[in-house]
Amino acid sequence: MTTINQLHELGRNMWWSWHPEAIDLFKRLNRDAFRATGNNPLMALRDADKLVLEDPQYQFQVDSVYRTFRDYMDSPGPRAKAPRTSYFCMEFGLHESLPLYSGGLGILAGDHTKAASDVGLPFTGVGLFLRDGYFRQYFDDKGQQYDEYPSIDATFHPMKPVRDADGRDITVTVHFADRPVHVRAWRVEVGRSVLYLLDTDFGANPYDLRFTTRRLYQGDRTTRIRQEIILGIGGLRMLRRLGIDADVYHMNEGHCAFLTLEMLREQKLAGNDDGAADAVRDVCVFTTHTPVMAGHDRFDAGLLLRELSTFRGEWGVSDHDLLALGRVNPDDPSEQFTMTVLGLRLARTSNGVSKLNGEVARRQWQHMYGTENPADVPITHITNGVHLPTWAAPASLTFLNVHLGDWQADRDKQETWGRIDSVPDMDLWIYRQQLRRNLIDFVNDYTHTQTLPQSPRLDPHALTIGFARRFATYKRAPLLFHDFERIMRLFEDTDRPIQVIYAGKAHPQDDGGQRFIQEIFEYTNRPEFHGRLAFLENYNMEIGRKLIAGCDVWLNNPRRPYEASGTSGQKVAIHGGLNLSILDGWWPEGHDGTNGWAIGEDASHEYKDPAIQDPEDALLLYEALERQVIPTFYDRNAENLPEKWIAMMRSAMKGLTYQFSAHRMITDYIERIYTR
Repeated sequence: MTTINQLHELGRNMWWSWHPEAIDLFKRLNRDAFRATGNNPLMALRDADKLVLEDPQYQFQVDSVYRTFRDYMDSPGPRAKAPRTSYFCMEFGLHESLPLYSGGLGILAGDHTKAASDVGLPFTGVGLFLRDGYFRQYFDDKGQQYDEYPSIDATFHPMKPVRDADGRDITVTVHFADRPVHVRAWRVEVGRSVLYLLDTDFGANPYDLRFTTRRLYQGDRTTRIRQEIILGIGGLRMLRRLGIDADVYHMNEGHCAFLTLEMLREQKLAGNDDGAADAVRDVCVFTTHTPVMAGHDRFDAGLLLRELSTFRGEWGVSDHDLLALGRVNPDDPSEQFTMTVLGLRLARTSNGVSKLNGEVARRQWQHMYGTENPADVPITHITNGVHLPTWAAPASLTFLNVHLGDWQADRDKQETWGRIDSVPDMDLWIYRQQLRRNLIDFVNDYTHTQTLPQSPRLDPHALTIGFARRFATYKRAPLLFHDFERIMRLFEDTDRPIQVIYAGKAHPQDDGGQRFIQEIFEYTNRPEFHGRLAFLENYNMEIGRKLIAGCDVWLNNPRRPYEASGTSGQKVAIHGGLNLSILDGWWPEGHDGTNGWAIGEDASHEYKDPAIQDPEDALLLYEALERQVIPTFYDRNAENLPEKWIAMMRSAMKGLTYQFSAHRMITDYIERIYTR
């Protein structure tokens, strides 16, 4: 096979997205094209430098990477005989060049898909081809966020249309009220896993319906329910049309729960009226992430009945019986139809995404199960984890290969991470400094390219704190500045300097989140923060990788218990970073007093009114910084090494890395959720 053919095959499978040696091959073909297109291998390949392609050394490296890829693809994987799994989710975060995600839910789905590939789980994902993605963020000179939607050209991405032997699109039909809508699919290969992205944006549909699948979490309630009809009903019909069978159907959040209605319809047509619900439950599992009752996806009865009117006729179900499936109280005409209720009602197993989130979910829904004891609610938990090969910086892969040997082959063994104890303190500190320096170089370059005003260069030696995530108001991005005079004393300390890097997007309709960004922006413009504070615009997976690798401290200060799990803080451990976090989401399970810091009391503590709790948490944050974080970082021995800090790095690396990996997560799902 020629070099160019090998590169085309590599570029058409997202396997490259977690193999830096493969990414480097494409980057070398045309660095400018690669960078300008969001690190897109196929765009670099399109405009490849012929001199690079003809270089014998380059061809040798392509051969080597291609053999690794083929060995991976041709081996079945240790979980090849696990239950065949179809995984439905509204968004998938696979790589920044394919922006089909907005935040944690999509990043989790992407890591889940990759981990399934690594273990060989027979896995089919189903999502939407969000051609306009979420949005690209830019600002005016006052820090007001604006959004733009550059369209994804499928021709230059690792996806291909699903067609029949005659080259025609394979389609299925769903209905919005009485209007038929045709749905086609795009196939994305993610290692051994396969993802199908559903699409209505083609000529078979009326113009006003073509754009239904284009944007993530945009539009009104009608748009939302139509997207969910496509994902759940259309997604299952597409799998049936393609002849793809599964032993278990995993609904990742309520957005896709309409697939259970399609299954009930199938059971009715097959003559199984009485046992229909049990038959559906037998093959469906459900994951809930939403810890706030108001956050669950709900639809007014009139909207639901209108948009599903043709579907109801095909099924032959009454209005009451349909609405009852999504209501806690089936006979309450004022209750909205809740997608989470539908998912819980028609799944054999349901789970939250951390231990605390499982407890919150059980309390949320105990009224649905008619029990006064939350422990009796049949919702368990599988704590989220991160796909280490995706998120580990290239420098980390080199460092770990040197000190831990073939750690990726044995990353499922805790003794692998115990080898961190044999790494000298000096080597660990050099590793941390290298990653911080790489980040600061990136930030200093990046801030000169963004629309926000440029800021003076950050310091590669200063204690570096990162805060990057969706700018939802409950995450309290500006909490650090609650007491301005007190935080200023920390920023003004030239003997023990600190610097903070922010990044994140606020939903275009979230005015509160956008005001938070403006507040941070205003601080970056104040002279006293110059060289100590930065905001990176257009937060994406690339910026995320840079920040979680280079920051010494990852700050997380949500209002508990609104963080279902969170995974960004899980990614810092492999880089020797430490968490400073409210005991919310995954952190109560991870924090042990030696591997990072907790802000405030234990996770069982009930939160007060925000007007009281926010000032209290700000005070606790300042105390943690002043008494623990900053002194530990700057307390140095005769060799200028922060011994206590390095000990905490060591504890985090060996204790958190495997525990909160996607490998552990997918194993838990296979053994506890997917397998009967």
